[in-house]
Amino acid sequence: MNLQNVFKNNKEWIKNKITTNPNYFDELGKGQDPEFLYIGCSDSRVTAEDLMGLGPGEVFVHRNIANMVTGTDLNAMSVVEYAVVHLKVKHIVVCGHYACGGVKAAMQSQDLGILNPWLRNIRDVYRIHREELNAITSEDKKYDKLVELNVQEQCINLIKTAAVQKAIRERDLKVHGWVFDIHSGKLIDLKIDFNNILESIREIYHLD
Repeated sequence: MNLQNVFKNNKEWIKNKITTNPNYFDELGKGQDPEFLYIGCSDSRVTAEDLMGLGPGEVFVHRNIANMVTGTDLNAMSVVEYAVVHLKVKHIVVCGHYACGGVKAAMQSQDLGILNPWLRNIRDVYRIHREELNAITSEDKKYDKLVELNVQEQCINLIKTAAVQKAIRERDLKVHGWVFDIHSGKLIDLKIDFNNILESIREIYHLD
């Protein structure tokens, strides 16, 4: 792609926005008040606002390889803290997607250099759910199931954080686990029972 086309596209985008709404950029500059924090994959085929049908200012977005939420990742933890404590989002969504390259890589016995420590977190998810996953004979179905289980574990990692626990107690913050079916375009709610999960981990992870 010719990079100059990007700037041409930008000018056309500005023109279209102003034609539709002359005050578009004035309104955009007034600030943001999103109800959602969306934690998704960096995959170039999966864009948060598009698949949710929402626009600028409605979704606070964090993306990384395989939509991970790890306590040692200061980038992710800072995003969560800002979204929950300062923006006071009402919902946090962890959204994985089928055909995820990061999850696929974690299923392989390969040395992938600097990616190894990142993928190790996904392999830990496999280890936790090894019995369930190894009972699946179809590699494609096992792959899809690991995508779903990875979403669930990242939601649990969210619930382990003090900011999220406090917001759940004080203002009923909701955590959701979704998967985007890249083959059909559908968003799938995994309907994870987070209240039950919170109770099950409270003894170890509860923070006042």
